[in-house]
Amino acid sequence: MTKTGKGFFTVNPVQEDLFISSEDTLHAFHGDTVKVVKTGESYDAKSGKNKPTGKVLEIVRRGRETFVGKLVSGDKIYENKADVYLLPDWKKMHTQILVRGESLPLDQKVVIRLTDWMDGQKYPTGTLEEIIGPAGNHETEMRALALGSGFRSDFPPGVVHEADALEKEGASIIAKATEQSVSAGTRKDFRDTTTFTIDPFDAKDFDDALSIKKLPNGNIEVGVHIADVSYFVRPGTSIDTEGRARATSVYLVDRTIPMLPEVLSTNLCSLNPNEDRLAVSAVFELDAQAGIVSRWFGETIIHSDKRFTYENAQEVLDNNEGDFLEELTTLKNLADTIRERRVKNGSIAFDTPEVKIELDETGKPVAVHLKERKATNLLIEDFMLLANEEVATYLTEECKKAQIKQRPIYRIHDVPDADRILNLSEFLKVFGYHLDVAGTTVKGQDINKLLAEVSGKPEEYLIKMAALRSMSKAVYTTKNIGHYGLGFTFYTHFTSPIRRYPDLLTHRMVKHFADNERLTSTEMDEFEELARHSSEREVSATEAERDSIKMKQVEFLLPRIGEEFEAVISGVSERGLYVELGETRAEGMVNTRNIGTDSYVYDEKRYRLIGERTNKTYALGDPIKVKLLAARVSERELDFGIPEAVAVTTPSPN
Repeated sequence: MTKTGKGFFTVNPVQEDLFISSEDTLHAFHGDTVKVVKTGESYDAKSGKNKPTGKVLEIVRRGRETFVGKLVSGDKIYENKADVYLLPDWKKMHTQILVRGESLPLDQKVVIRLTDWMDGQKYPTGTLEEIIGPAGNHETEMRALALGSGFRSDFPPGVVHEADALEKEGASIIAKATEQSVSAGTRKDFRDTTTFTIDPFDAKDFDDALSIKKLPNGNIEVGVHIADVSYFVRPGTSIDTEGRARATSVYLVDRTIPMLPEVLSTNLCSLNPNEDRLAVSAVFELDAQAGIVSRWFGETIIHSDKRFTYENAQEVLDNNEGDFLEELTTLKNLADTIRERRVKNGSIAFDTPEVKIELDETGKPVAVHLKERKATNLLIEDFMLLANEEVATYLTEECKKAQIKQRPIYRIHDVPDADRILNLSEFLKVFGYHLDVAGTTVKGQDINKLLAEVSGKPEEYLIKMAALRSMSKAVYTTKNIGHYGLGFTFYTHFTSPIRRYPDLLTHRMVKHFADNERLTSTEMDEFEELARHSSEREVSATEAERDSIKMKQVEFLLPRIGEEFEAVISGVSERGLYVELGETRAEGMVNTRNIGTDSYVYDEKRYRLIGERTNKTYALGDPIKVKLLAARVSERELDFGIPEAVAVTTPSPN
């Protein structure tokens, strides 16, 4: 739904969405599951085509029943002063909510539970469920952001009880499992094989490790060892039920909201150095060209020899000295070969810098950094991708051998939508680039060619982001269509069961085919529904993470209102210019009224605004100097203007 209350109903990915006018939504909200009837067509002036229209007959399931926002008195929204309303934080919510109850705390962030929206009522109604805290406070705003996306830091009592029991018995559980599995031969023992973890410097949990051993025939054995979360998280337990519901961990700027209790994520299922740990592993024999000679999947016991950060592992490689130099060098060379082969086969090499916000002890942002990806980041990524691809291939083969209908949960990535690719092609022409679009499809190799062509150019980041936005979203499903972005026929998520529920299910399936822990047909029948739910939760988590970054970017710039910044025009519309600051990657808008004294015409085909009198042109990708006019932290919005010295210029010959 749009902010004006209009809706679009997805029939299926290959059919055009039905347009639902605000009068025909039956008070549905964005993300609701609804039953509709097609009503005809209406003319769309923007596209010049007739668009199919529909009408909501029934709201089958609300996408969300609770909403987070600030309570205000009615006069703030030109209603009865005696009434209290929730101004929802959720930008996809197109209306306020009338809140019923006594002693409602104004100007506080709260959680409201929706009660109804009856015919004839101007607003939906709700009741107060939880007071978060005063609006504008750091802790309040971060909790509000998480709760608004459906994530809570605290766990239900049943989960807390089970976690407490694991904390008391954890060490003995691991020791007993180690002794029994070694004597029974149900786990391969890797404790004498060189093994280490490589993670961010501020990582709290280490759920993957690499082992390396040179074989007598000259080949290299590489083990990708993943924490055996499924050993502790059993179907039917409270921890498993809560893990299913959460489906993912959430990484906000200042905190992690874990999928599993801390005793698992940072202790029993963390591959800490110098401790025996249970793992599920993908072990490969690789030749000198990183070709797979043999592979094995199953349960293991490992003992990490060292905890590397990406930075200090990189120092060993750069300085050519330090702990495990030979092993790191061998792994890097193999990883480089694996990556080169993958990219040659069409895996798209997007590499855009991530924003890292540095906070002080009060949660105030003090610096904004762009995280640099090092060779050691790529090394880990390459072996994780290898494991994920090969596990998916193995499980597919085993399902076919066993003649069972059920398939693992794949991570799929569809080919880009034809319209998006055509739009990208037209967008690139403005910059003088050509993208080979044959029959409205594009090969991964052609995207890589484009990315190489723009490398180092001023427009590189803008074009990378435009290409990335033209891609489909990756999702979980048991119906495999391959992974377009990676160029893989089979792909799953296996490497992070601490923070992703689909990975936990993949581990259970690996064990199933190892005949150690059989899955029931009922459990496997749930896979598709769990895949759908996990995809939805992932979207919510990603939005929360991005919003937390945006919030702190805006807060960081709040004291700098009136200052000027170097930026690039990242979007153009009739309303004005969208700009992105080079210094912080913060995004904001320059409304046409803040550009200068001229009136501007929107040239849609060439993504630019043209001054009617001065002929001054502002085009997509142009570097520009902007002045910060306003910063609204809770709305995560920045307003900019063009300084007069920049706005008054010689008319452009274009």
